[in-house]
Amino acid sequence: MNIKRISFIVGILGFAVVGCTNGAPNDNTATNTGTNIATNISAESQTSAANRKLQTIGVALGDLGNPFYNAVQKGAETEAKKIGGNIRVNAVSSAFDLNQQVNQIENFTAANTDLIILSAVDKKGVKSVINQARLAGKVVIAVDSAVDADVDAMISSNNTQAGEIACQYIADRLKGQGSVVILNGTPMDSINQRVSGCEKLLSKYPNIKLISKDQNAEGTRDGGLRVMSDLLTTFPKIDAVFATNDQSGVGADLAARQARRKEFFIVGVDGSPDATKAMEDKDGVFAATAAQNPAEMAQEAVEIGNDIIQGKKPESPDILIPVNLVTRDNLSSYKGW
Repeated sequence: MNIKRISFIVGILGFAVVGCTNGAPNDNTATNTGTNIATNISAESQTSAANRKLQTIGVALGDLGNPFYNAVQKGAETEAKKIGGNIRVNAVSSAFDLNQQVNQIENFTAANTDLIILSAVDKKGVKSVINQARLAGKVVIAVDSAVDADVDAMISSNNTQAGEIACQYIADRLKGQGSVVILNGTPMDSINQRVSGCEKLLSKYPNIKLISKDQNAEGTRDGGLRVMSDLLTTFPKIDAVFATNDQSGVGADLAARQARRKEFFIVGVDGSPDATKAMEDKDGVFAATAAQNPAEMAQEAVEIGNDIIQGKKPESPDILIPVNLVTRDNLSSYKGW
């Protein structure tokens, strides 16, 4: 296969992304052979493209209505400006729809985008389209959530640590005894790791009872409000809530206000502006959040992607960024996103 010739032909399409359709194929059955071919061809492309300049970046995200993904977009744009050369950044939102995200990545590939950054909405569902992008010589970097595909780099928060420190705060505040709810979310790898970290930590405390852990709050404020309202109806007493992201936690805080329930507290994950605002309100029950740095993840992705395009591979393709617990006690020193 003549990769350079394909890249030239595809390049005339420019960077404009064509409209997405719901009828795109969703092939979750890519073989290991396909993955290996993708790895080899991508490596060959990167070697031949040494000293090539980064000109276009496509960023495929879960939902740009979520401040976390807005921060990812801004981080990518900030690093692109730092590199210079009028690099174009095109960020798109899939609303957590797999078919939509597959279409978007296909469009980035067809538009001859140099660097594709994605926060996968389904770790297995994006495998085939990632392989296709790398076969076409594109650099692909996953951020926030792991994928079951060979990518050039994977950059994420330490999500297991996020679940651990959030639930350690819960255990400490409850003094090792009470009833806890986990507001689960979209079954992304990052969410699963947070839940796993929380469960592992709470298992050390036999007098803490996990009364609900499977309700999907969908990572949104509305989802958190809906699920928490149902849980408040089901359980007359709840001592603490671990929300797997801040948006669902803020929704749960609203549910508590509406139900006039204040016997419990909420700990989220993200460190978002909405969470810090909720924590500032002493009438609410949002008490803490395991803060990520989404802008830093995106900046790392652009920097590493630019290096790869110029023939410089990272020392390690897997990069974990630590999280920090923000509580009402240390909120004044938290810089935020």
